[in-house]
Amino acid sequence: MTPDFNQLSLQVADVARRAGQFIRQEAANFDRGRVENKGLHNLVSYVDEESERMVVAGLRELLPEAGFITEEGTAGEATRQEYTWIIDPLDGTTNFIHGLPCYSVSIALLHGQELAIGVVYEVNLDECFRAVRGGGAFCNDTPIWVSSAPDLNHSLVATGFPYSNFNRIDIYLPILKEFMRRTNGVRRVGSAAVDLAWVAAGRFEGYFEFNINSYDVAAGILLVREAGGQVTQFLIDGDPIFNREILATNGRVHREMQGVIAEHWQ
Repeated sequence: MTPDFNQLSLQVADVARRAGQFIRQEAANFDRGRVENKGLHNLVSYVDEESERMVVAGLRELLPEAGFITEEGTAGEATRQEYTWIIDPLDGTTNFIHGLPCYSVSIALLHGQELAIGVVYEVNLDECFRAVRGGGAFCNDTPIWVSSAPDLNHSLVATGFPYSNFNRIDIYLPILKEFMRRTNGVRRVGSAAVDLAWVAAGRFEGYFEFNINSYDVAAGILLVREAGGQVTQFLIDGDPIFNREILATNGRVHREMQGVIAEHWQ
């Protein structure tokens, strides 16, 4: 039987809030000496791992048959089922470790090949973004919509910077320079999930990033789409969840952003 996705999304939001409360408590006295490296500049702490265990346990109670794709692997090996949770328990770990106030809990539910639920909880602002397929997008239960800005000249855009794989940095930098010239500004918040939530809420007109992971973007993709925006890969529609690159916009500036990217991207 297909679950009631709207009711389930409210329960998922509660799971995200509980994990966020734990993260907020730990931030007050966080010891940077307890940080580990998963790879070059790829940081993880006990807070990421414990938050993920909390989220996984809560979601297993809600939908026991579902599989999991998680950043820290606490649910075991990634498995795709009819229903699959995609989780980042602390998106913005580097911000958290350095005491910068932007990080989030991101939870998405994939039903087959389609996103059914997306929840992003920004811990510091206590903002819970939630979307259900076909049911709209919300921030703390108030409906949200993408910006009405008509072009890049009226836009603020967001991006992320690579932290370990710099193979395409010489392609990326000219793109960044063009967006600096053509927009009201470029921001690097440090949490892809929040970037997408803020596109959905009309705070950014666009967001682009490469070398990105499914658990960073899955929930935010549904938020943007349900808020009236558009999400693709850089130059093709494709699959922005699993194909490592993403362009999300209010829809009105999508072709213009693709045009800037296409000038350099190969």
